Amino acid sequence: MEMSKVYMNKNVYDAAIERYHTIFNEFDNYYVSVSGGKDSSVMLQLMAREARNAGKKFSVLYIDLEAQYKATIEHVDELVDLTKDVVDEWYWVALPLSLRNAVSAIQPKWICWDKKDKDKWVREFPTMRNDVILCTEDSMPEEWDWFYRGMEFEEFILWFAKWYNETHGGKTAAGIGIRSDESLNRFRTIISESKERYKDFPWTTRVKCKSELLNCWNFYPLYDWRTEDDWTAVSKLDLKFNQIYELMYKNGLSIYEQRLCQPYGDDQRKGLDQFRSLEPETWEKVLNRVEGVNFGNIYCRTSLLGNIRSEKPDALTWEEYAVFLLESIGLYAPEVRDHYYTKIKTFMDWYEKDGILPEDIPDETDKKLESAKKAASWRRIARAIEKNDFWMSRLSFGETKKDVQRLFELKKKYANIIRPQDTDSKKLKQVAEKLREADNEEDTVQR
Repeated sequence: MEMSKVYMNKNVYDAAIERYHTIFNEFDNYYVSVSGGKDSSVMLQLMAREARNAGKKFSVLYIDLEAQYKATIEHVDELVDLTKDVVDEWYWVALPLSLRNAVSAIQPKWICWDKKDKDKWVREFPTMRNDVILCTEDSMPEEWDWFYRGMEFEEFILWFAKWYNETHGGKTAAGIGIRSDESLNRFRTIISESKERYKDFPWTTRVKCKSELLNCWNFYPLYDWRTEDDWTAVSKLDLKFNQIYELMYKNGLSIYEQRLCQPYGDDQRKGLDQFRSLEPETWEKVLNRVEGVNFGNIYCRTSLLGNIRSEKPDALTWEEYAVFLLESIGLYAPEVRDHYYTKIKTFMDWYEKDGILPEDIPDETDKKLESAKKAASWRRIARAIEKNDFWMSRLSFGETKKDVQRLFELKKKYANIIRPQDTDSKKLKQVAEKLREADNEEDTVQR
């Protein structure tokens, strides 16, 4: 039977309070996961209020993913202090977890707090303190022998639930601050018929780690709330909130558009742009964090012409690096990416006629032969992309009428970032000057 939302004659605040009472009465121990976002923040503060009334204490799990807003960390610190009277264990986890990296198809994951990238960390590493239990590679509980570098975030959550329940015994309730109206996937997560519930409460699901059913249930006290309910609670109950939302509002985002986007998530451009507008001092560090590649100098370009200042990471082959550069260029100028792709395909076709198939092109060959344009290699292709020469002269192409026409077609969209001074190609400079002259003539006609 297909489940749907059922609305009752009860406001969502009273329903949430009843759920907290159920948790405190039915379970032996409890913890909540917080992110610093509005949903988990409201969930935590309401639970703290009810815990005081019930004379209960609970734990908190906060997973620090490194590339966080400064305002988020400040709010989490605020919550630590605000709930210290009812929180017996606040686990602040700063471990090298594997996270989604939608920026590149080559490197679909990145690892936060990876010691190998210490010089590129977005923030200073958390320091030991008295009000939290800092869980790092050097200070995690000894029973965490299940943890490994590069563990998936979702996998860690399940193993933590298993460890917490085994450590505390009895029945465990794990609070998660998600709302079903925020996304269809979240609604399905909660209503899934395949998941076991605690006494048929629709706002609970039993936790399974691998194939083992745990004596632990997730509970979603705010699952039927809407965005406006969060902010009504903040206003009427004088709850604390992450000031990043205030900045989002001032930047023109409605309460329904406000999200704490991960910088390299599936909507990576939105996430990166959000960091730029809200915390510019954090933005550059976030850009430069991706797998050692100076992605920021590609992504945030102010010129369509001229050299791309980037470096190939040791972990990448020249072929992988060339593809990465094309992917990155595609984020700000997909037409240029496609133009380069066509040139590279033609370049490969030339060598295929001489018996060198694309799959046989070496990663690198003699540098003198590459410089003399007498040998094909992926290093030569990557260096040509770095040069960002629209003609792709490093691959033996010259200026063509078709290429010049293509630049003129791109003029309207990219006029403000096609500047003669940004290229050292004499012919490209001349075309850029013509584009500028054409723009000036159009402005004169319009006036």
